[in-house]
Amino acid sequence: MPVERATDSALCRLARQIIERPGESWPLSELAARHGLSAAAFQRRFVALFGVSPRQLRDAARMGQLKQALRAGRGVTEAIHEAGFGSTSRVYEPAQRDLGMTLSAYRKGAAGEEISWAARRTGLGWLLMAATARGVCFAQFGSGRHALLADLQREFPRARLTASSAGDALDAWIEALERHLAGRAPRPQLPLDLRGTAFQIQVWEFLVGLHEGETRSYGELAAALGRPRAARAAAAACAANRVAVLVPCHRVLRGDGSLGGYRWGEARKRALLRGEGVGA
Repeated sequence: MPVERATDSALCRLARQIIERPGESWPLSELAARHGLSAAAFQRRFVALFGVSPRQLRDAARMGQLKQALRAGRGVTEAIHEAGFGSTSRVYEPAQRDLGMTLSAYRKGAAGEEISWAARRTGLGWLLMAATARGVCFAQFGSGRHALLADLQREFPRARLTASSAGDALDAWIEALERHLAGRAPRPQLPLDLRGTAFQIQVWEFLVGLHEGETRSYGELAAALGRPRAARAAAAACAANRVAVLVPCHRVLRGDGSLGGYRWGEARKRALLRGEGVGA
């Protein structure tokens, strides 16, 4: 197998492959050798870029497929096999189970969840990120830590909110996103816990699949989802997005190429696009 230098772009391509093919095996030793690094060095580099290890990224992609099948009304056993787990016991292994509840409870929609949060100042202002056991459910810009925490409480009034500690997963995730905002790393590929209507989730998942610097108009976005007359609904879904940057709704523009609206202000939208090499 040829050895290639472990550039950020090479690791981004690898991350996309893992997300697209989570049912395959991705041995750490083979990935490291392919990129000319030791296993430990490769793992550190990958985590620094994406906030998770290759295995955690694969597990998150598998669980994403599982959750999508459950939301679509599949039975638990059927959904497990569709997601490529092979057997029901594999889902409940500690390394795999990130639903934070039983599959049947998730399928019914559970209340009273535990959500951890972290906040810090970035080049685009204060940012607060919050996550359930399944992934990031909230990432928003605001005027300060207290105002953002109040926004989080309004979004999830029945959840138990806990500040994250230094060194835990959420702390690494928000640091990875801050590096991206500063132009020092690509957008981290983090597990997401997206909640909305079926159409909203379709919109958000489509946007997650866009490459850096790739934009769409609201009309093009609606057409890509098979709803060419739903441009306004697509715009509304972008406005309802509560996970900034990780769900890149800043990449959706008006039909004439102008910025259009943005939940966190046009100045931030312009800065994000400029950072991706898009003039707007």
